[in-house]
Amino acid sequence: MKRFICLSILIYFIACFLGPDITAFQSGESEELFFSSNQAYKQGRFQEAIDGYEQLLRSDHKYGTLYYNLGNAYFRLDQLGRAILNYERARLLMPGDADLNFNINYARDKTLDAVSESPNLVSMTFFWLKDLSLDKLLKIFAFLNLLFWTVLLIRLFFKFEFTYYASIVSLILWIIAGTSFGLKYYQLNTDNRAVILKQEVKILAGPDINDTVLFNLHAGTIVHRERSEDGWSLISLPDKKRGWVRAEAIESVVIKK
Repeated sequence: MKRFICLSILIYFIACFLGPDITAFQSGESEELFFSSNQAYKQGRFQEAIDGYEQLLRSDHKYGTLYYNLGNAYFRLDQLGRAILNYERARLLMPGDADLNFNINYARDKTLDAVSESPNLVSMTFFWLKDLSLDKLLKIFAFLNLLFWTVLLIRLFFKFEFTYYASIVSLILWIIAGTSFGLKYYQLNTDNRAVILKQEVKILAGPDINDTVLFNLHAGTIVHRERSEDGWSLISLPDKKRGWVRAEAIESVVIKK
């Protein structure tokens, strides 16, 4: 029992220090670059702002705020594909942000090939997953894990009736939180979404420039990349359309490490 309590406490404190929700740069140079990029954006020098934000991202500062600001700058330059790409990356890190979600919806309204995905049973049952990041779910799970074992420990010494019901409730919440964390982790690791970056691309029947053109897609369209082959990617849409496109015409939402 003591080992379980100690492990729960350890998980809780690890979760508290994992994945900060706010931008916290580790050097004065990074803070200065972030500030100057924000100033460039406010003054209408959007390309300069983009260069600054991307330099920070290349330095491994993977914060939702950076992707959000980068998406705004690309949107101002009418690069709809890269705007939506960075909005979606920002949403992976701060999914419940109201301003971000508004901007995503506004940008998507401007796409020419908007195809909405139908919610599945899992997304409808665990509806809160879309508003919580993986880090927040880990913190919630760690807290409930600590709470469950604490209640269980109290019940060992105090056989009050309320401790029985408290242990049942905390167990249920612990299971829900653990399942939610597991599902979110699975979703992120199987997320094969990609965004069309070019203004217009031809979707072909095969991975060859001379193959039949099936249909066209435009910048900002979100597709699913099924596989890649010799510089080509097989993509699909929620309405079951499939075809091949040049790999450089799209970019994955999730950045693979």
